[in-house]
Amino acid sequence: MPQFVETLLQTLGPDVVTPGADVPVQYHADWAGLDPVRPLALIRPRNTDEVATALRLCNDAEVAVVPQGGLTGISGAAHPAPGGVVLSLERLNRIERLDASAGIMICGAGVVLEQAQAAAAAADMLLAIDIGARGSCQLGGLIATNAGGHNVLRYGMTRDQVLGLQVVLADGTVLDDMNTLVKNNAGLDLRQLFIGSEGLLGVVTTCVLRLHPATPARETALIACSSTSDAIHILARARRDLGPMLSAFEVMWDSFHATMAARCDVPMPLGTDHPLLLILEATGSRTELVRASFEGLLEACYEEGLIRDAVLAASGREEADIWAVRETPAEYSTVLGPVIPFDIGLPTDRMAEAVEAIETALRAGWPDVHALSYGHIGDNNLHLVVNVPSAGTDQPEAEVKAAVYGLVRDMGGTISAEHGIGRIKRDYLHYSRNPVQIALMQRLKDSLDPKGILNPGAGFAGLAKPGDRAA
Repeated sequence: MPQFVETLLQTLGPDVVTPGADVPVQYHADWAGLDPVRPLALIRPRNTDEVATALRLCNDAEVAVVPQGGLTGISGAAHPAPGGVVLSLERLNRIERLDASAGIMICGAGVVLEQAQAAAAAADMLLAIDIGARGSCQLGGLIATNAGGHNVLRYGMTRDQVLGLQVVLADGTVLDDMNTLVKNNAGLDLRQLFIGSEGLLGVVTTCVLRLHPATPARETALIACSSTSDAIHILARARRDLGPMLSAFEVMWDSFHATMAARCDVPMPLGTDHPLLLILEATGSRTELVRASFEGLLEACYEEGLIRDAVLAASGREEADIWAVRETPAEYSTVLGPVIPFDIGLPTDRMAEAVEAIETALRAGWPDVHALSYGHIGDNNLHLVVNVPSAGTDQPEAEVKAAVYGLVRDMGGTISAEHGIGRIKRDYLHYSRNPVQIALMQRLKDSLDPKGILNPGAGFAGLAKPGDRAA
């Protein structure tokens, strides 16, 4: 056993440290599909002090550290680094305080999102972060990746729900920035350095989350459209007519909804014979107001010829049926096999052009390709999943990425809308960020983690050229 692991065991104890040979396989990889890596050791601290001790020891020995949460990320940010340790935050799983009158919740980084949502709901409040992996993802991971999800259109990204943080820096220094105020302009807003940084600048251990009043009134509709252009017109009208009640606008092209409905055997209230389906949702505090506004919007869109067909949920069961096909992405590996996933952002007015161009380019290169398009286009986010059946397990990842990311770059989009860069998008970061931006990111990294122990090989770490760093 390496001497460093012995030092970890002697300092933190066997209840916290597991040597590499005994590390369970679930810590060897995240959802990105990269080849598993057995870490040098697994560290599962029980509190911030133990996180600080672990990082201090790793920094002194210059041993790489990869923080892990619920391991639901698809960009490889939580994938172990060869020769490094894994720092799991799963034991920091306490909800420490919930104050409904102040609209705040203080939680450990290892709290599972669904647990936090339930606690907020029990206090008649809403935690606005929501993604499909809510039952397994952890708050620290959501913050580290600045996760998006279904509610971004109304409430914003994860960073908009975070008021304060406690973060441990690479050398073990604890940054206590547990702000609970909505307004606090006393100097730089340091929490924003760590939200979305993928563990490259520090490790989040505790967070102050902003809560919102519960919205008991909800209306949900599944709408069939003839074109992306019609869907965008509906979005514009929904923003105008529903205002802040508009909470979700999910678009599913037939490439996605027809394929996944057939392969996952899920309910399809409108069938699959439509070029495009969208899920429209509005929430508020008064049922009558939400319903009247929602039904008025649907009627107006019908009259304008924007809607081919629609169904309005009349119960919780019908609402679940409407969302069923949209929540099938977790089944990709089962029903499609190996996939190449994309999480891209595009200007709304170029969304239709982008989907057509991407699918056309992929079919030209691989005639049997499955290219499934869907996303939250109200916040510019398009998801695309690609599988080439004839390629089997040897998917043409490099060629497909070059084709898709090249089109995204040329259309003024971003290679990552909500899932971060991790290890699988590093080669394309310069498509969305210029050399000065990347160099500034690296200067921050060099300042906060001069030995480069935090998550090496992920995100922007090490991408800046020496000349750029001095700029």
